[in-house]
Amino acid sequence: MHFPIVALIGRYQDTGLDAPLRELAALLSEAGRTVLVESRTAQNTGVNEYDCAEIDEIGKRAHLAIVMGGDGTMLGAARELAPYGIPLVGINHGRLGFITDVPLQEVTRAVTDLLAGRFETEERIMLQGRVVRGDEVLFSATALNDVVLNRAGRGGMIEVRVEVNGVYMSTQRADGLIISTPTGSTAYALAANGPILHPALKAVTLVPIAPQSLSNRPIVLPDTSVLDMTLTAISRVETGASVHFDMQTLSELQAGDRIVVQRADHVLRLLHPVGYRFFSTLRRKLHWSQMPQATDSLE
Repeated sequence: MHFPIVALIGRYQDTGLDAPLRELAALLSEAGRTVLVESRTAQNTGVNEYDCAEIDEIGKRAHLAIVMGGDGTMLGAARELAPYGIPLVGINHGRLGFITDVPLQEVTRAVTDLLAGRFETEERIMLQGRVVRGDEVLFSATALNDVVLNRAGRGGMIEVRVEVNGVYMSTQRADGLIISTPTGSTAYALAANGPILHPALKAVTLVPIAPQSLSNRPIVLPDTSVLDMTLTAISRVETGASVHFDMQTLSELQAGDRIVVQRADHVLRLLHPVGYRFFSTLRRKLHWSQMPQATDSLE
């Protein structure tokens, strides 16, 4: 049997999530699977007729986690469950997402195929980073999308000295810097004119946000790189700087603080329906034009 124990995690803030969540749980239960509903999801949706479990219990017990919501919900689940090696499936409850790629109306077919062993597996690299002040580690976290260092106020810029694998690269004055995985290349980094990276690439991008010098361009680096960024100056009109690991934030950085970022020890395992194509998602999400004769077979 594929995936004997399946966990359900939902964006419980969404109105009307309880109905599709119940339908999914019933489908899994009728297929002979044990269903675990993440505790906060159960509490906030009222779907408590199945076993409830905290995230760490899900990590230890479940063989698959199905995330119903948007990409933000998937980011949180990925950070917490990737260390356990549990594969995740994203069911989109709302607009099409980049990593919650199964439309709500196709849940029954997609999940039926999953349980029958018909799916495609993909691995996504993640980042781990820490904020260091002197000899003290102030904060550490992982990220699936990106680590973002930026100014915390309205005016001025921050100045950052960047080293890669212990070698000085540049000192940049900008509104901020984005260190992005291929997954995050279609998020904030894309809005800052960074390149789109195919998820299969083992690489990270360093993308400046509104740099003072137009010669400061995005750069793609090997995923073996260790980036060491020192906050060397904060403009007098600034209220400070902050760093974000996906949605996790540490504010009130000081000049001299270091942000060290490298590839995480673990990867995220995503499962997709058979026939999943990254380029199809890009076309739909970014409204890329395509020839009427184009088919996924050409991808």
